[in-house]
Amino acid sequence: MIHMDETNRQKSGQRLVILALIIITALLGVLSISIGSVNIGFLKVIKIFFGINADNSVFTSIVMNIRLPRLLGALIGGASLSVSGLLLQIFFRNPIVEPYVLGISSGSSLFVGLVILGGYMFGLSSISPILLFTGAFAGAMLIMAAVCLAGKKVKNISTLLIIGIMAGFICSAGTSILIAFADNEQIAHYVTWTLGSFSGFSWIQVKFLYILAIPILILTFFMSKPLNTMLFGENYAISMGLNIKRFRMVIIVISSVLTAGITAFAGPISFVGLAVPHIVRIIFRSSDNRILIPAVIISGALMTTVCDLSARMLISPVELPLSAITSLIGAPIVVYLLLTKRSEL
Repeated sequence: MIHMDETNRQKSGQRLVILALIIITALLGVLSISIGSVNIGFLKVIKIFFGINADNSVFTSIVMNIRLPRLLGALIGGASLSVSGLLLQIFFRNPIVEPYVLGISSGSSLFVGLVILGGYMFGLSSISPILLFTGAFAGAMLIMAAVCLAGKKVKNISTLLIIGIMAGFICSAGTSILIAFADNEQIAHYVTWTLGSFSGFSWIQVKFLYILAIPILILTFFMSKPLNTMLFGENYAISMGLNIKRFRMVIIVISSVLTAGITAFAGPISFVGLAVPHIVRIIFRSSDNRILIPAVIISGALMTTVCDLSARMLISPVELPLSAITSLIGAPIVVYLLLTKRSEL
């Protein structure tokens, strides 16, 4: 009875923390729309959202066509990368795994580079979102397949991580070769993309990402039970009736799709998929994916919103690369993990 009361109190506390994170994310989102090169009052932003006294067409245009799509992109981007990182950490049973570390983002970057630079080379004035996503997904799946193939021959997780990192370097080398054959205008466009940013997001891109990511994030939550069985090892999962091969493929596809979607439009963004799941585990003191997945979704959205706002405002009017901000937050966490050698998931 006492144990049950403690469990109920813990669950209530976790729900309150998740609710607090949602409120903080919402308030920070409105703040990020309010401030910038043109400051718009907090209340005015709320009024514009609800169409109340939206008489200033300039402010309305800034909010609805520039800052709101950027905010929505940051929210879904952080949620997607964080969930992708969580799935990969469960898959590899290692807390320092994420799409960027394994070279998945680098593979997406290489193939997006082929699409962008190749498209301009063949005279395309614009690249469709579907074409960008297709290139990013192909690159992500290629690297993930290579890492999984190596995993069958390598038992040591550290060696597998090194293979993933080397695959990332190979993709980066391929990207550099592509840049060498591009003209200055193409290089400028592509290099800006590789720095990572939610700037310039359009409603078409936002709609594409939400249509793509929302069903997958919901599906991931309903995968909580089999994910929990994976925490006890493959033998236990098999004894519980889980088809390991099929479930592995589902995890690989979901992680690749989420990573590819964000990388295609925002560029490679590092450390979000690594840092957020680990921070959530520390805050919630739980490995239960029924709690971790919604918490990771909200926390990932919050982290990218904070990082995006910091990139815009730290040395305004100059905008810092988003990956520089996420690296400043994520790299110390990697060092902490390596020093403490924590291996729990």
